[in-house]
Amino acid sequence: QVHLVESGGGSMQTGGSLTLSCKASGRTLDTYALGWFRQDETREREFVAAISWDTGVTYYGDSVKGRFTISRDKVKNTVDLHLDKVKPEDTAVYVCAAGWYYPVAFMKGLDDSFFGSWGRGTQVTVSS
Repeated sequence: QVHLVESGGGSMQTGGSLTLSCKASGRTLDTYALGWFRQDETREREFVAAISWDTGVTYYGDSVKGRFTISRDKVKNTVDLHLDKVKPEDTAVYVCAAGWYYPVAFMKGLDDSFFGSWGRGTQVTVSS
């Protein structure tokens, strides 16, 4: 299991930006992918973005492409999610996740079944 702790959530208005951070520990991450999902009371857990820890290859959900950017820092052992041009529908609890990296499977589409370690989440609220 990878231990994950998120930070950086908050409230902002439509069109604003915010960066979330996830600190990973407990395992060597070279064979892992780290990702972000979001969830609230009205919808199922939604894939947001993921990154291969070793290669830096990135994956994004359709609803955030072009607005959100995922990155990792191998020295700090963190994965960041930069949210830009946010909308009210981006309001959710954002949860960091880690799982084994399967490049071929990832190309076909990502969901939470690929990830076995989860953080507790951080709230992001966007007002209109």
